[in-house]
Amino acid sequence: MASPAFIPNPFSPIRRRFQSWWQSRLPLTDSVTLTQRNVYILPTRPGLMLGLTLLVLLVASINYQLNLGYLLTFLLAGCALVGMHVSHGTLRGLAMNLVAPHAQYAGATATFDIKLTSTRRAARHGIGLSVLDPHDVAAENGKERHWAWTDVPAQGSSVVQVAFTPARRGLHRLPTLTAETRFPLGTFRVWTVWRPAAQMLVYPAPELHPPPLPPGEPRSGGAALAARAQITGEFDGVRGYRRGDPMKLVVWKKAAKDDGQGNGLVVRDTQQAQRHELWLDFMRAGTAGTEQKLSRLCAWVLLADKLALDYGLRLPSLEIKPGSGEAHKRLCLEALAVC
Repeated sequence: MASPAFIPNPFSPIRRRFQSWWQSRLPLTDSVTLTQRNVYILPTRPGLMLGLTLLVLLVASINYQLNLGYLLTFLLAGCALVGMHVSHGTLRGLAMNLVAPHAQYAGATATFDIKLTSTRRAARHGIGLSVLDPHDVAAENGKERHWAWTDVPAQGSSVVQVAFTPARRGLHRLPTLTAETRFPLGTFRVWTVWRPAAQMLVYPAPELHPPPLPPGEPRSGGAALAARAQITGEFDGVRGYRRGDPMKLVVWKKAAKDDGQGNGLVVRDTQQAQRHELWLDFMRAGTAGTEQKLSRLCAWVLLADKLALDYGLRLPSLEIKPGSGEAHKRLCLEALAVC
């Protein structure tokens, strides 16, 4: 059976504008303690149905003078009021702290941790966190928002991972978050809205099938390096392993990265390669648009780092000298992210 066609809600643009205006008035902070000032409560659909049922029971009990009807009506109403108090108290007094997020790649799912801390002597149950985006139309298209649920122990803490997908590279502020609970009866929804102040750096998405690394450029002082190598026999540079390379030139300290096909092995460079250095140049990264070039450069940086090569990066407004290692790779990726 074919699924029914989606009918857009005509009030969605108004609702999104109102949410954007309301969220812009919230303070930016990486730590928040929930109080009665920033915790909101409304009945859910089951809660409204329960209220309607209680009204019918009350009218029927008055009309027919049913003492047991009065008893049932006020018993259910008392349970609902107690549930409302417990539900609101589940969030009230809870402290939420953001753990600094790590950089991610564009298009990939980025996760960051939220630490929930409670000083209450009783446990808090059924607390969910999710990304609240006024421009997210997932709920409008019939899709459910992704929630991360947890329980916070008495006078303890719990860590929740929240995920979202950054659409483009650059330095982005973390999305607005929401926390809610419907514990214990599900008749009331208690929620809060939180705007973190932290920012996340998003690298360009690496090209899936990049071309081989560009050839090296002549190094200044290459002749002197070659002469020194002939006299002392020293080979300071390294490159990726190629079939036929003598095993005595393999850098065995880096052999742990081998993937079984020789892609992780590196060998000491030859005299000819010592006179060249690898530059990853924006102008030599193809003829496509800027984002495609940055995506290719990102893939080249990861490949050169995997092969433990010395490489430099040239961008239109920045030049990073050749180097290697984790710090050098991170410096190049950060330059590509904010280019």
